[in-house]
Amino acid sequence: MKMVTLVFLFSLFLVYFIRESKAASQAESHGVYIVYMGSSNNVARDDQIQLMSSLTTRRKNAVVHSYRNSFSGFAARLSDAEAQLIAQQPGVISVFPDPVFQLHTTRSWEFLTDQYDLVHSFPNSSGSSSTSNGADTIIGIFDTGIWPESESFNDKGMGPVPSRWKGTCTKGYDFNSSNCNRKLIGTRFYDDPGNSPTPVTGTPRDHDGHGTHVAANAAGSPVAGASYYGLAAGTAKGGSPGSRIAVYRICTPSGCSGSAIMKAFDDAIADGVDIINLSIGQPAGTEFEYSTNPIAIGAFHAVEKGIFVVASAGNDGPLRETVVNVAPWIFTVAATTIDRNIETHIPLGGNKLIKVEANFINCEPDTLDEHKVKGKIVLCDHLTDDYSIEDRLNEVKNKGGIGFILIIPDDELIVAPNMGSFPGAVVTQHDGVKILSYLNSTRNPVATILPTVSVDNFKPAPVVAFFSSRGPAYNTRNLLKPDIAAPGTAILAAWPANDTEVAQPGQEPPLFNFVSGTSVSCPHVSAIVATLKSQNPTWSPSAIRSAIMTTAFQESNLKTPMLVNSAYGEYLANPYDFGAGVATMSGPREPGLVFMRLRSQTTCYSSALLVITHQQLNSSQRLFQTVFHAPPTQVLNQCLT
Repeated sequence: MKMVTLVFLFSLFLVYFIRESKAASQAESHGVYIVYMGSSNNVARDDQIQLMSSLTTRRKNAVVHSYRNSFSGFAARLSDAEAQLIAQQPGVISVFPDPVFQLHTTRSWEFLTDQYDLVHSFPNSSGSSSTSNGADTIIGIFDTGIWPESESFNDKGMGPVPSRWKGTCTKGYDFNSSNCNRKLIGTRFYDDPGNSPTPVTGTPRDHDGHGTHVAANAAGSPVAGASYYGLAAGTAKGGSPGSRIAVYRICTPSGCSGSAIMKAFDDAIADGVDIINLSIGQPAGTEFEYSTNPIAIGAFHAVEKGIFVVASAGNDGPLRETVVNVAPWIFTVAATTIDRNIETHIPLGGNKLIKVEANFINCEPDTLDEHKVKGKIVLCDHLTDDYSIEDRLNEVKNKGGIGFILIIPDDELIVAPNMGSFPGAVVTQHDGVKILSYLNSTRNPVATILPTVSVDNFKPAPVVAFFSSRGPAYNTRNLLKPDIAAPGTAILAAWPANDTEVAQPGQEPPLFNFVSGTSVSCPHVSAIVATLKSQNPTWSPSAIRSAIMTTAFQESNLKTPMLVNSAYGEYLANPYDFGAGVATMSGPREPGLVFMRLRSQTTCYSSALLVITHQQLNSSQRLFQTVFHAPPTQVLNQCLT
């Protein structure tokens, strides 16, 4: 009788919902909303199906995505009134507008191994097999897609695809199933069916470069002779070259939609990935509460299934409370330098008779005097973001300048923009003051911009990157974030072979490119996780997290504490900068002590629950009730007993 009554009441609600939402839809425009309905067991729930059916009977393309593998829900075009009505439905955890996330955009592996050995006085182990493991672990890359023809994704020497893999190699208009192999074992892409197709949609192929670079950093096969037009020449390889790659294209040039992210989580969990890498996030200070945050929700269900989720901390440093992806069950990664520096030297004075023009240092479009600039090196500033670096560079080129020196704020210096064959350099405010002082000291200032070079064994290293977002978490008290740090400045890895924007004039596009950001540090950690998972298949996400964090190092190659360089000078780095320290390949293999998941009949994650305050637990009552089938305070008490 109770079941009949419940079905009858739900049917009444649907009749009411259809009538009210029809009236609302006639008066309002529709945006994409995410309807999150909690846990699932690989089947769509009846209430989910009925809600979606009520929408599609009135609007053919109303439903954008549906989720059913590990959590229930859907993304649909709704009016505000419809969203509010659905939010009142029993079983619905949250309804929220579809947010847009942004991308957080080879010697590093040797550095991580050698630096750990140096700090701990171990024999050199760079020739060990620590970076050749990760065999048969599957890393899911949530990003802009992949360029499958890159040699970094060849499958030479790899065995059959693991039998536990349940995914697929989705075709696209410029991508065939034959593009997958024993390295790249699966691809999916997520586009809004209501949007018009573009050259970057309808395919898992990477038309940006970001996803290709990230995937190669994590699990790229070794490629000898890699460089960017001779810079940083050597063998490029991922940290876990024995791992398989599964690509989930969730991003377009306009960003990465939350509904696509949740669909990717839903698919990746069912496909059988071991690790999920997310080099994306929201801007600092805008991150949503957990129950309305697609990354937090998807990651929660992934970790519940034993999948390790790694995410970038963001590039909004060096200010405090800028770190994102702070959900406790996510492994949040900051960025550091390595002991390779990409440098351009600028001798001042001497025999090179190239004058430096600095009377108009803003270099904004249509501001330079061609008669004063022509034939000279132009010193510009980029202290405001009104115009891009490329805009200023083009202004110098168009007015006949033959060289370009850009002064940029110290806390924004990531890596110089690609200037092709045009002589140019980016300098800090500190060095800019030196150049200006020289200009003011002579009536005939001259300079030379030397070719860019790669300098190895640079010291001190590592240093926390200027841009790396800092803790503490702005919306969660007593939560230490980021968790860990890894190399993220000027990292060389695979790049799409058709990208003429990064090519030097008269030359073919490069097959490898430099990228900086926590986007790059994130796959470094995913590779370490994959290696550990391969060697310790029974370890839980919390055990792997523990092994990495407890063996991280906090010293430079000068055997001094790590530093942060900023516009305000050097200072000692702290856990709000680097978390537990810099992750290594060597240390986690023998951690000595591992903090395991706490025992309880209720699924408990010590890495997640023990850092959440009672206030935060109570604010997520509905989420915990649905997932754990118990109130949050009860879950916490059971975990602690």
